[in-house]
Amino acid sequence: MSLSHEARGTASRAANSKALEMLARAGFIGYGVLHLLLAWLALQVAFGYGSGENSQSGALEELASKPFGAFLVGAIGVGLVAMAIWQALEAAIGHQAEDGRERVFERVVSVGRALIYLYFAFTAYKVISGANSSNADSSQKLTEKLMSATGGRFLVGLVGIAVIAIGIGLIYHGWKKKFEEHLNTGQMSAQLRTISRRLGMAGYISKGVAYGIVGILVVSAAVTYDAEKARGLDAALRTLVEQSYGPILLGLVAVGIACYGVYCFVQARYRKV
Repeated sequence: MSLSHEARGTASRAANSKALEMLARAGFIGYGVLHLLLAWLALQVAFGYGSGENSQSGALEELASKPFGAFLVGAIGVGLVAMAIWQALEAAIGHQAEDGRERVFERVVSVGRALIYLYFAFTAYKVISGANSSNADSSQKLTEKLMSATGGRFLVGLVGIAVIAIGIGLIYHGWKKKFEEHLNTGQMSAQLRTISRRLGMAGYISKGVAYGIVGILVVSAAVTYDAEKARGLDAALRTLVEQSYGPILLGLVAVGIACYGVYCFVQARYRKV
């Protein structure tokens, strides 16, 4: 047996691990809690009460400040690591139902998801370890370093365009209900299918809008040579609330993010893992 076949066999056995499946499903619950906290922070900004950082790190820090919060943040981190491993395996040997370019595309998306879950897991680790976990600060510092290098502003602009593309993709994913392809809808009642469809649409479209604003701000940072604009989700939410009807728009985005959080609970039970 060749090394590639042995590696594939090992990966396949890992992918079929019941323990990994249970951890990944638990990870969806933690991911849902993270989005609900983020939605709450966004609503506070919309109503003029927000003072902390409105990002994933801010949401985890908010949770860590509560009784047993550090334990819960740690549990969320473990679940996110499991989700990252699952998506890495999907990238390596998964998506067998697709063919050709569609399979390649889905595997690339799985790589992206794995990296995102790992990043949030690392953020959770920094929160409970007491290190500086600010996503906004990290984004700004990285942008400053890139723009100080030769061709850095061009690279930052490309990153911004890529983030805008991700936002458009999320909106398309939600509008076309593509997320239902990853659910065991046959196990759901008709009422639950309707509810999960509405939650998924609202959630993905709202996340797409947020990503789009982040991307626009990153491109603007490259054009104006102002790294303070590249502070990720925190800057995006604060920029949105400053626009005409901003509090209303931000409130709608916050509700959509909350919908995605609830949709994650549906995924915890019905996602194809």
